[in-house]
Amino acid sequence: MSKVLVVDDELSIVEVLKTILSRNGYEVTATDNGVKAVELLKTEKFELLISDIRMKPMDGLELLSKAREMHPGLSVIMMTAYATIETAVETMKSGAYDYVCKPFKVDELLLTVERAISYHKILTENQQLKKTLQTKYHFENLIGDSFQMQMVYDVIKKVSRTDTTVLVRGESGTGKELVSKAVHYASARAGKQIIAVNCAALPEQLLESELFGYTKGAFTGAVAEKVGLFESANGGTIFLDEIGSIPVTMQMKLLRVLQEKTVRKVGGTKDVPVDVRIIAATNENLEEMIKVGKFREDLYYRLSVIPVDLPSLRERKEDIPLLVNHFVKQFNKDEKCEVEILPDAMRALLAYDWPGNVRELENVIRRSATLCDNQIVNLQDLPLKIKEASPEDLDATSVDYRGHSLKTYLRVKEKDYISKVLEVAGGEKEKAADMLGISLATFYRKYENGD
Repeated sequence: MSKVLVVDDELSIVEVLKTILSRNGYEVTATDNGVKAVELLKTEKFELLISDIRMKPMDGLELLSKAREMHPGLSVIMMTAYATIETAVETMKSGAYDYVCKPFKVDELLLTVERAISYHKILTENQQLKKTLQTKYHFENLIGDSFQMQMVYDVIKKVSRTDTTVLVRGESGTGKELVSKAVHYASARAGKQIIAVNCAALPEQLLESELFGYTKGAFTGAVAEKVGLFESANGGTIFLDEIGSIPVTMQMKLLRVLQEKTVRKVGGTKDVPVDVRIIAATNENLEEMIKVGKFREDLYYRLSVIPVDLPSLRERKEDIPLLVNHFVKQFNKDEKCEVEILPDAMRALLAYDWPGNVRELENVIRRSATLCDNQIVNLQDLPLKIKEASPEDLDATSVDYRGHSLKTYLRVKEKDYISKVLEVAGGEKEKAADMLGISLATFYRKYENGD
Protein backbone atom coordinates (compact mmCIF):
# COMPACT_ATOMS: atom_id res chain seq x y z
CA MET A 1 0.00 0.00 0.00
CA SER A 2 1.66 3.22 -1.20
CA LYS A 3 1.86 6.02 1.37
CA VAL A 4 0.65 9.48 0.37
CA LEU A 5 0.97 12.75 2.32
CA VAL A 6 -1.76 15.32 1.57
CA VAL A 7 -1.27 18.98 2.59
CA ASP A 8 -3.91 21.71 2.16
CA ASP A 9 -5.24 24.44 4.42
CA GLU A 10 -8.75 23.85 3.06
CA LEU A 11 -10.10 21.04 5.25
CA SER A 12 -12.82 20.20 2.72
CA ILE A 13 -10.15 19.46 0.07
CA VAL A 14 -8.20 17.36 2.56
CA GLU A 15 -11.24 15.22 3.38
CA VAL A 16 -12.15 14.75 -0.28
CA LEU A 17 -8.62 13.64 -1.16
CA LYS A 18 -8.41 11.30 1.83
CA THR A 19 -11.67 9.63 0.82
CA ILE A 20 -10.78 9.28 -2.86
CA LEU A 21 -7.25 7.98 -2.30
CA SER A 22 -8.17 5.62 0.55
CA ARG A 23 -10.95 4.03 -1.53
CA ASN A 24 -8.39 3.41 -4.27
CA GLY A 25 -5.95 1.55 -2.05
CA TYR A 26 -3.60 4.28 -0.86
CA GLU A 27 -2.51 4.86 2.74
CA VAL A 28 -3.17 8.55 3.36
CA THR A 29 -1.75 10.91 5.97
CA ALA A 30 -3.08 14.47 5.92
CA THR A 31 -2.29 17.82 7.53
CA ASP A 32 -3.46 21.40 7.08
CA ASN A 33 -0.13 23.25 6.84
CA GLY A 34 3.41 22.95 5.50
CA VAL A 35 5.19 23.16 8.87
CA LYS A 36 3.40 20.04 10.14
CA ALA A 37 4.11 18.34 6.82
CA VAL A 38 7.87 18.91 7.22
CA GLU A 39 7.75 17.25 10.66
CA LEU A 40 5.93 14.25 9.18
CA LEU A 41 8.50 13.98 6.40
CA LYS A 42 11.28 13.84 9.00
CA THR A 43 9.81 10.76 10.70
CA GLU A 44 7.94 8.85 7.98
CA LYS A 45 8.58 7.68 4.43
CA PHE A 46 6.10 8.53 1.68
CA GLU A 47 5.98 7.64 -1.99
CA LEU A 48 4.03 10.79 -2.86
CA LEU A 49 3.40 14.30 -1.54
CA ILE A 50 0.30 16.19 -2.74
CA SER A 51 0.35 19.84 -1.67
CA ASP A 52 -1.55 23.03 -2.34
CA ILE A 53 0.60 25.96 -3.48
CA ARG A 54 -1.05 28.87 -1.63
CA MET A 55 -0.84 28.14 2.10
CA LYS A 56 0.27 29.89 5.28
CA PRO A 57 2.61 30.10 7.14
CA MET A 58 4.62 27.95 4.68
CA ASP A 59 3.52 27.91 1.06
CA GLY A 60 3.59 24.84 -1.18
CA LEU A 61 6.74 25.79 -3.12
CA GLU A 62 8.75 26.18 0.09
CA LEU A 63 7.39 22.82 1.28
CA LEU A 64 8.35 21.29 -2.07
CA SER A 65 11.91 22.58 -1.68
CA LYS A 66 12.27 21.22 1.87
CA ALA A 67 10.69 17.89 0.89
CA ARG A 68 13.11 17.39 -2.00
CA GLU A 69 16.06 18.25 0.27
CA MET A 70 15.04 15.52 2.73
CA HIS A 71 13.90 12.96 0.14
CA PRO A 72 15.38 13.64 -3.33
CA GLY A 73 13.45 10.78 -4.92
CA LEU A 74 10.04 11.78 -3.52
CA SER A 75 7.33 12.39 -6.13
CA VAL A 76 5.39 15.64 -5.59
CA ILE A 77 2.11 16.81 -7.12
CA MET A 78 1.20 20.47 -6.60
CA MET A 79 -2.42 21.76 -6.55
CA THR A 80 -3.61 25.24 -7.41
CA ALA A 81 -6.84 27.05 -8.08
CA TYR A 82 -4.90 29.82 -9.88
CA ALA A 83 -3.26 27.91 -12.72
CA THR A 84 -1.09 29.85 -15.15
CA ILE A 85 1.77 28.86 -17.43
CA GLU A 86 4.14 30.65 -15.08
CA THR A 87 2.87 28.59 -12.15
CA ALA A 88 3.31 25.35 -14.06
CA VAL A 89 6.86 26.23 -15.11
CA GLU A 90 7.82 27.26 -11.57
CA THR A 91 6.50 24.07 -9.96
CA MET A 92 8.22 21.81 -12.50
CA LYS A 93 11.52 23.71 -12.19
CA SER A 94 11.31 23.33 -8.42
CA GLY A 95 11.16 19.55 -8.80
CA ALA A 96 7.45 18.70 -8.82
CA TYR A 97 6.43 15.64 -10.84
CA ASP A 98 3.21 17.34 -12.01
CA TYR A 99 0.48 19.76 -10.96
CA VAL A 100 -3.33 19.63 -10.96
CA CYS A 101 -5.90 22.41 -11.09
CA LYS A 102 -8.74 22.88 -8.66
CA PRO A 103 -11.45 21.82 -9.02
CA PHE A 104 -9.94 18.55 -10.25
CA LYS A 105 -11.51 15.61 -12.05
CA VAL A 106 -11.26 12.43 -9.99
CA ASP A 107 -10.16 10.20 -12.90
CA GLU A 108 -7.45 12.63 -13.97
CA LEU A 109 -6.23 13.03 -10.41
CA LEU A 110 -6.00 9.26 -9.85
CA LEU A 111 -4.13 8.79 -13.13
CA THR A 112 -1.63 11.49 -12.15
CA VAL A 113 -1.18 9.92 -8.69
CA GLU A 114 -0.62 6.47 -10.21
CA ARG A 115 1.98 7.78 -12.63
CA ALA A 116 3.79 9.78 -9.93
CA ILE A 117 4.04 6.74 -7.63
CA SER A 118 5.23 4.54 -10.51
CA TYR A 119 7.91 7.12 -11.26
CA HIS A 120 9.01 7.07 -7.60
CA LYS A 121 9.24 3.27 -7.60
CA ILE A 122 11.26 3.18 -10.83
CA LEU A 123 13.65 5.82 -9.45
CA THR A 124 14.08 3.88 -6.21
CA GLU A 125 14.68 0.59 -8.03
CA ASN A 126 17.26 2.23 -10.29
CA GLN A 127 19.12 3.56 -7.24
CA GLN A 128 19.11 0.08 -5.70
CA LEU A 129 20.33 -1.41 -8.99
CA LYS A 130 23.24 1.04 -9.15
CA LYS A 131 24.27 0.02 -5.63
CA THR A 132 23.99 -3.62 -6.67
CA LEU A 133 26.24 -3.17 -9.71
CA GLN A 134 28.86 -1.46 -7.56
CA THR A 135 29.25 -4.52 -5.33
CA LYS A 136 28.46 -7.40 -7.68
CA TYR A 137 30.63 -10.41 -8.73
CA HIS A 138 33.48 -11.58 -8.38
CA PHE A 139 32.78 -11.01 -4.66
CA GLU A 140 35.38 -8.25 -4.82
CA ASN A 141 34.91 -7.40 -1.14
CA LEU A 142 35.80 -10.99 -0.23
CA ILE A 143 39.55 -11.30 -0.68
CA GLY A 144 41.41 -14.60 -0.75
CA ASP A 145 42.62 -17.28 -3.13
CA SER A 146 43.23 -19.95 -0.48
CA PHE A 147 41.64 -23.35 -0.88
CA GLN A 148 39.31 -22.62 2.08
CA MET A 149 38.04 -19.37 0.51
CA GLN A 150 37.57 -20.99 -2.89
CA MET A 151 35.24 -23.48 -1.19
CA VAL A 152 33.34 -20.57 0.38
CA TYR A 153 32.96 -18.89 -3.04
CA ASP A 154 31.65 -22.13 -4.49
CA VAL A 155 28.96 -22.42 -1.79
CA ILE A 156 27.96 -18.76 -2.28
CA LYS A 157 27.51 -19.25 -6.02
CA LYS A 158 25.35 -22.32 -5.53
CA VAL A 159 23.18 -20.97 -2.72
CA SER A 160 22.63 -17.67 -4.54
CA ARG A 161 20.57 -19.49 -7.18
CA THR A 162 17.97 -20.39 -4.55
CA ASP A 163 15.93 -18.71 -1.82
CA THR A 164 17.24 -21.10 0.82
CA THR A 165 17.90 -19.80 4.35
CA VAL A 166 21.64 -19.50 5.06
CA LEU A 167 23.57 -19.60 8.34
CA VAL A 168 27.04 -18.01 8.17
CA ARG A 169 29.36 -19.26 10.91
CA GLY A 170 32.74 -17.87 11.82
CA GLU A 171 34.80 -15.97 14.34
CA SER A 172 34.31 -12.23 14.83
CA GLY A 173 35.96 -10.26 12.05
CA THR A 174 35.97 -13.01 9.42
CA GLY A 175 33.56 -11.19 7.10
CA LYS A 176 30.15 -12.71 7.78
CA GLU A 177 28.25 -9.62 6.66
CA LEU A 178 30.29 -9.48 3.45
CA VAL A 179 29.25 -13.07 2.72
CA SER A 180 25.59 -12.19 3.28
CA LYS A 181 25.90 -9.30 0.80
CA ALA A 182 27.68 -11.52 -1.73
CA VAL A 183 24.81 -14.03 -1.52
CA HIS A 184 22.19 -11.29 -1.84
CA TYR A 185 23.78 -9.43 -4.75
CA ALA A 186 24.40 -12.65 -6.68
CA SER A 187 20.75 -13.70 -6.27
CA ALA A 188 17.51 -12.88 -8.05
CA ARG A 189 16.74 -10.48 -5.16
CA ALA A 190 19.68 -8.21 -6.02
CA GLY A 191 17.41 -5.41 -7.26
CA LYS A 192 15.83 -5.12 -3.81
CA GLN A 193 17.54 -4.07 -0.59
CA ILE A 194 19.36 -6.10 2.04
CA ILE A 195 18.79 -4.92 5.61
CA ALA A 196 21.32 -5.83 8.31
CA VAL A 197 20.28 -6.16 11.96
CA ASN A 198 22.72 -6.60 14.86
CA CYS A 199 20.55 -8.72 17.17
CA ALA A 200 23.01 -8.37 20.07
CA ALA A 201 22.72 -4.58 20.07
CA LEU A 202 18.98 -4.47 20.79
CA PRO A 203 17.05 -5.51 23.94
CA GLU A 204 14.23 -8.02 23.41
CA GLN A 205 11.28 -5.60 23.36
CA LEU A 206 13.03 -3.16 21.06
CA LEU A 207 14.22 -5.99 18.80
CA GLU A 208 10.65 -7.25 18.35
CA SER A 209 9.27 -3.81 17.46
CA GLU A 210 12.19 -3.14 15.10
CA LEU A 211 11.80 -6.46 13.28
CA PHE A 212 8.01 -6.66 13.16
CA GLY A 213 6.88 -3.03 13.64
CA TYR A 214 4.12 -1.87 15.95
CA THR A 215 0.64 -0.38 15.87
CA LYS A 216 -0.34 3.05 17.13
CA GLY A 217 -0.88 2.88 20.91
CA ALA A 218 0.81 -0.52 21.25
CA PHE A 219 2.89 0.89 24.11
CA THR A 220 3.78 4.23 25.68
CA GLY A 221 5.37 6.40 23.03
CA ALA A 222 3.86 4.53 20.07
CA VAL A 223 2.16 7.63 18.68
CA ALA A 224 2.02 6.28 15.12
CA GLU A 225 2.17 2.94 13.36
CA LYS A 226 5.68 1.75 12.47
CA VAL A 227 6.66 -0.58 9.65
CA GLY A 228 9.11 -3.27 10.78
CA LEU A 229 12.35 -4.27 9.09
CA PHE A 230 10.85 -7.48 7.69
CA GLU A 231 8.21 -5.47 5.84
CA SER A 232 10.82 -2.93 4.72
CA ALA A 233 12.95 -5.74 3.29
CA ASN A 234 9.99 -7.26 1.42
CA GLY A 235 11.22 -8.80 -1.82
CA GLY A 236 14.83 -8.60 -0.61
CA THR A 237 16.98 -10.03 2.16
CA ILE A 238 17.27 -9.52 5.90
CA PHE A 239 20.62 -10.28 7.56
CA LEU A 240 20.34 -11.24 11.23
CA ASP A 241 23.81 -10.92 12.76
CA GLU A 242 24.64 -12.41 16.18
CA ILE A 243 21.54 -14.62 15.96
CA GLY A 244 22.63 -16.55 19.07
CA SER A 245 21.96 -13.50 21.26
CA ILE A 246 18.18 -13.53 20.62
CA PRO A 247 16.21 -14.53 23.77
CA VAL A 248 14.35 -17.85 23.62
CA THR A 249 10.91 -16.16 23.73
CA MET A 250 11.86 -14.08 20.70
CA GLN A 251 13.23 -17.17 18.93
CA MET A 252 9.72 -18.64 18.88
CA LYS A 253 8.36 -15.55 17.13
CA LEU A 254 11.14 -15.66 14.57
CA LEU A 255 10.45 -19.33 13.95
CA ARG A 256 6.82 -18.47 13.22
CA VAL A 257 7.94 -15.91 10.62
CA LEU A 258 10.06 -18.58 8.92
CA GLN A 259 7.21 -21.09 8.94
CA GLU A 260 4.27 -18.85 8.06
CA LYS A 261 6.08 -16.15 6.02
CA THR A 262 4.03 -13.53 7.87
CA VAL A 263 4.73 -10.98 10.60
CA ARG A 264 2.46 -9.52 13.23
CA LYS A 265 3.12 -6.02 14.53
CA VAL A 266 3.47 -5.47 18.26
CA GLY A 267 -0.04 -4.66 19.45
CA GLY A 268 -1.53 -5.85 16.17
CA THR A 269 -4.07 -8.59 15.43
CA LYS A 270 -3.47 -9.10 11.71
CA ASP A 271 -0.76 -11.12 10.01
CA VAL A 272 1.13 -9.30 7.26
CA PRO A 273 2.62 -11.51 4.50
CA VAL A 274 6.31 -10.93 3.74
CA ASP A 275 8.58 -12.27 1.02
CA VAL A 276 12.03 -12.08 2.59
CA ARG A 277 15.11 -14.24 2.42
CA ILE A 278 16.79 -14.71 5.80
CA ILE A 279 20.56 -14.94 6.20
CA ALA A 280 21.70 -15.38 9.79
CA ALA A 281 25.20 -15.26 11.25
CA THR A 282 26.87 -16.27 14.49
CA ASN A 283 30.27 -16.59 16.11
CA GLU A 284 28.81 -18.87 18.79
CA ASN A 285 28.36 -22.64 18.82
CA LEU A 286 24.59 -22.89 18.44
CA GLU A 287 24.62 -26.67 18.86
CA GLU A 288 26.16 -26.28 22.32
CA MET A 289 23.59 -23.58 23.11
CA ILE A 290 20.81 -26.03 22.16
CA LYS A 291 22.15 -28.55 24.69
CA VAL A 292 21.87 -26.05 27.56
CA GLY A 293 18.47 -24.73 26.46
CA LYS A 294 19.64 -21.33 25.20
CA PHE A 295 18.71 -21.88 21.55
CA ARG A 296 15.73 -23.65 20.01
CA GLU A 297 16.63 -26.74 18.05
CA ASP A 298 13.73 -26.28 15.58
CA LEU A 299 14.85 -22.72 14.82
CA TYR A 300 18.46 -23.88 14.36
CA TYR A 301 17.47 -26.38 11.69
CA ARG A 302 15.28 -23.80 9.97
CA LEU A 303 18.18 -21.33 9.84
CA SER A 304 21.01 -23.71 8.95
CA VAL A 305 19.56 -25.25 5.80
CA ILE A 306 22.79 -24.18 4.11
CA PRO A 307 25.68 -23.47 6.51
CA VAL A 308 28.62 -21.38 5.30
CA ASP A 309 31.70 -21.79 7.49
CA LEU A 310 34.23 -18.98 7.24
CA PRO A 311 37.84 -19.86 8.09
CA SER A 312 39.77 -17.72 10.54
CA LEU A 313 42.65 -15.69 9.13
CA ARG A 314 45.21 -17.87 10.93
CA GLU A 315 43.81 -20.84 8.98
CA ARG A 316 44.47 -19.14 5.63
CA LYS A 317 47.67 -17.18 6.13
CA GLU A 318 48.50 -17.51 2.43
CA ASP A 319 45.75 -14.90 1.85
CA ILE A 320 47.43 -12.29 4.06
CA PRO A 321 49.60 -10.73 1.28
CA LEU A 322 46.51 -10.40 -0.95
CA LEU A 323 44.53 -8.79 1.86
CA VAL A 324 47.38 -6.45 2.76
CA ASN A 325 47.73 -5.40 -0.88
CA HIS A 326 43.96 -4.78 -1.08
CA PHE A 327 43.86 -2.68 2.09
CA VAL A 328 46.95 -0.68 1.07
CA LYS A 329 45.41 0.05 -2.34
CA GLN A 330 42.19 1.15 -0.68
CA PHE A 331 44.09 3.40 1.74
CA ASN A 332 46.10 4.94 -1.10
CA LYS A 333 42.91 5.60 -3.05
CA ASP A 334 41.14 7.16 -0.06
CA GLU A 335 44.06 9.29 1.05
CA LYS A 336 45.55 9.96 -2.42
CA CYS A 337 49.01 8.66 -1.50
CA GLU A 338 51.41 5.80 -2.38
CA VAL A 339 52.11 3.83 0.80
CA GLU A 340 54.27 0.67 0.49
CA ILE A 341 54.76 -2.30 2.82
CA LEU A 342 58.38 -3.44 3.31
CA PRO A 343 59.28 -7.18 3.52
CA ASP A 344 60.13 -7.08 7.26
CA ALA A 345 56.64 -5.74 8.01
CA MET A 346 55.05 -8.38 5.77
CA ARG A 347 56.95 -11.16 7.56
CA ALA A 348 55.64 -9.96 10.92
CA LEU A 349 52.09 -9.73 9.56
CA LEU A 350 52.40 -13.32 8.32
CA ALA A 351 53.71 -14.52 11.69
CA TYR A 352 50.93 -12.99 13.82
CA ASP A 353 47.87 -15.13 14.69
CA TRP A 354 45.17 -12.44 14.11
CA PRO A 355 42.58 -13.18 16.81
CA GLY A 356 40.49 -10.32 15.36
CA ASN A 357 40.81 -11.82 11.87
CA VAL A 358 40.41 -9.72 8.68
CA ARG A 359 38.86 -6.78 10.52
CA GLU A 360 41.92 -6.56 12.80
CA LEU A 361 44.27 -6.78 9.82
CA GLU A 362 42.47 -3.94 8.05
CA ASN A 363 42.66 -1.75 11.16
CA VAL A 364 46.39 -2.47 11.56
CA ILE A 365 47.12 -1.57 7.93
CA ARG A 366 45.19 1.71 8.12
CA ARG A 367 46.84 2.63 11.45
CA SER A 368 50.36 1.77 10.23
CA ALA A 369 49.88 3.50 6.87
CA THR A 370 48.69 6.63 8.66
CA LEU A 371 51.57 6.78 11.17
CA CYS A 372 54.48 5.68 8.96
CA ASP A 373 57.17 8.05 7.68
CA ASN A 374 57.76 8.74 3.97
CA GLN A 375 54.80 6.53 3.01
CA ILE A 376 56.80 3.37 3.81
CA VAL A 377 55.56 0.86 6.40
CA ASN A 378 58.35 -1.13 8.01
CA LEU A 379 58.48 -3.39 11.05
CA GLN A 380 58.76 -0.48 13.48
CA ASP A 381 55.48 1.01 12.27
CA LEU A 382 53.46 -2.03 13.38
CA PRO A 383 51.82 -2.45 16.81
CA LEU A 384 54.07 -3.98 19.48
CA LYS A 385 52.13 -7.29 19.69
CA ILE A 386 52.75 -7.85 15.97
CA LYS A 387 56.39 -6.75 16.01
CA GLU A 388 57.04 -9.33 18.71
CA ALA A 389 55.53 -12.15 16.61
CA SER A 390 58.37 -14.37 15.39
CA PRO A 391 58.60 -15.60 11.78
CA GLU A 392 59.43 -18.98 13.29
CA ASP A 393 55.82 -19.12 14.49
CA LEU A 394 54.69 -19.63 10.90
CA ASP A 395 53.20 -22.98 9.98
CA ALA A 396 55.92 -25.51 9.22
CA THR A 397 54.31 -26.33 5.90
CA SER A 398 54.52 -22.69 4.74
CA VAL A 399 57.15 -21.37 2.39
CA ASP A 400 60.24 -19.70 3.90
CA TYR A 401 59.20 -16.06 3.53
CA ARG A 402 62.60 -14.57 4.34
CA GLY A 403 64.38 -13.26 1.26
CA HIS A 404 61.46 -13.89 -1.10
CA SER A 405 59.50 -11.24 -2.95
CA LEU A 406 55.72 -11.05 -2.85
CA LYS A 407 55.64 -12.17 -6.52
CA THR A 408 57.65 -15.31 -5.68
CA TYR A 409 55.40 -16.08 -2.73
CA LEU A 410 52.21 -15.72 -4.80
CA ARG A 411 53.64 -17.93 -7.58
CA VAL A 412 54.41 -20.71 -5.08
CA LYS A 413 50.97 -20.50 -3.47
CA GLU A 414 49.25 -20.37 -6.86
CA LYS A 415 50.91 -23.62 -7.94
CA ASP A 416 50.00 -25.19 -4.60
CA TYR A 417 46.36 -24.24 -5.10
CA ILE A 418 46.35 -25.53 -8.69
CA SER A 419 47.64 -28.87 -7.37
CA LYS A 420 44.81 -29.04 -4.83
CA VAL A 421 42.18 -28.29 -7.48
CA LEU A 422 43.71 -30.94 -9.77
CA GLU A 423 43.39 -33.43 -6.91
CA VAL A 424 39.70 -32.46 -6.46
CA ALA A 425 39.22 -32.92 -10.23
CA GLY A 426 40.50 -36.50 -9.97
CA GLY A 427 43.67 -35.72 -11.93
CA GLU A 428 41.75 -34.53 -15.00
CA LYS A 429 43.65 -31.44 -16.17
CA GLU A 430 40.91 -30.18 -18.50
CA LYS A 431 38.34 -30.38 -15.70
CA ALA A 432 40.73 -28.64 -13.28
CA ALA A 433 41.32 -25.83 -15.80
CA ASP A 434 37.57 -25.39 -16.14
CA MET A 435 37.18 -25.24 -12.34
CA LEU A 436 39.92 -22.61 -12.19
CA GLY A 437 38.37 -20.57 -15.00
CA ILE A 438 41.52 -20.66 -17.16
CA SER A 439 42.40 -22.21 -20.52
CA LEU A 440 44.10 -25.62 -20.69
CA ALA A 441 47.22 -23.99 -22.16
CA THR A 442 47.39 -21.56 -19.21
CA PHE A 443 46.87 -24.48 -16.83
CA TYR A 444 49.87 -26.36 -18.27
CA ARG A 445 52.03 -23.25 -18.18
CA LYS A 446 51.22 -22.44 -14.58
CA TYR A 447 51.23 -26.04 -13.32
CA GLU A 448 54.33 -27.36 -15.06
CA ASN A 449 56.46 -24.19 -15.04
CA GLY A 450 55.07 -22.47 -11.96
CA ASP A 451 54.96 -19.30 -14.02
